[in-house]
Amino acid sequence: MEPSWGPAPDLRGRVAVVAGATRGAGRGIAAALGEAGATVICTGRSSETGGLPSDYDRPETVEETARLVTEMGGVGVPAVVDHLDVAGVGALADRLSDAYGAVDVLVNDLWGAEILKGPPSSWNRPVWEHDLADGLRILRLGIDTHLITAHCLLPLLVRRPGGLLVEVTDGTAEFNAQHYRVSVFYDLAKVAANRLAFSHGHDLLPYGATAVSVTPGWLRSEMMLANYGVGEANWRAAMRPDRDDGHPAAPPGFEASESPRFLGRGIAAMAADPHRARWNQRSVSSAELARRYGFTDIDGRRPDAWAE
Repeated sequence: MEPSWGPAPDLRGRVAVVAGATRGAGRGIAAALGEAGATVICTGRSSETGGLPSDYDRPETVEETARLVTEMGGVGVPAVVDHLDVAGVGALADRLSDAYGAVDVLVNDLWGAEILKGPPSSWNRPVWEHDLADGLRILRLGIDTHLITAHCLLPLLVRRPGGLLVEVTDGTAEFNAQHYRVSVFYDLAKVAANRLAFSHGHDLLPYGATAVSVTPGWLRSEMMLANYGVGEANWRAAMRPDRDDGHPAAPPGFEASESPRFLGRGIAAMAADPHRARWNQRSVSSAELARRYGFTDIDGRRPDAWAE
């Protein structure tokens, strides 16, 4: 089921970069921008050609994401990049400048620290009980990558008015200000992304560009679905309490989970909004964007895990 958007956004002729598009929210965002007709440069480390060392042992690749963008109606362009490699991100900026002249949308969905976050049994421990190397790696993956990418690619975003920078995180600024998140390292990384949107919005305002931080709700990423032994087509089966297939049963709150495309549709709607500057320096959830722009998830629902 692929319900209509309400008024469907039209991003034909726009160039978007989704940094961290290999899987999860990044893939969903890239696909939704493709739905709207955008040209989407899909970056990440995992590639069919071998790629670069990844923190995940997963089968998804940037080429798969680029093909999905094209199948959805856009133009998908894969780019194998390690966003901790300043020279590599700088080279990407040079290629994009030569090919397109400017970028209209930049999505910072860089993460890669889900395994380092640890299972729930390891959460809420004091900092001295965590592995310091793992914790600092979380900060490198969740903060440094965003700063490096912004430094190298924002000059392309400000070449013409109307650019949109999106910082993807976990939790709105309001929620994260009032709730401790997992560990001191995870908490800092997710709060930082919200603040980055605020800070970048200050710098971008004189150039007619907008920066906003966005959060999905309970995201049905490939890793999440694999953990519960289901796929997107049968995700509700994860909530059956009588499962005997060796996979854990998802808790009741999983009913409010969302596909990665749900957040992507919100970003596409914002990018197409001529009044998107209203979002500058703000923090918003996928559910709030759905209410504002009138779209649904791919199954026709408007889930809101933050309201649970």
